Amino acid sequence: MNEINPLERIQELCRERNWSYYQLAKASGIAYSTLNTMINKENMPSLPTLQKLCHGFGISITDFFEPDRSQSGLTEEQAQCISLYTALPPEDRKLAVAFMKGLLKKL
Repeated sequence: MNEINPLERIQELCRERNWSYYQLAKASGIAYSTLNTMINKENMPSLPTLQKLCHGFGISITDFFEPDRSQSGLTEEQAQCISLYTALPPEDRKLAVAFMKGLLKKL
């Protein structure tokens, strides 16, 4: 298993979602100043902070440290759907799920 730098992983997840640190702070319930200081001063997050960040990203701690694990065995199209879903802000994820449920009712 490759070693993951938590700060680099946070930055990577923000880039993937096209999120600012402010958006991440809002989604995770962490003060923006705390997140900004952590990133800029390269302070490693505590486990409770990391759990809040993962909740904001909509991923598990395991997915945080093993990003490829969650998509093994998926088709390219399924992996793309998951990537698009995780890039959405939490409030839009609910809309995406509602839309997919609506599509299923058409069948």
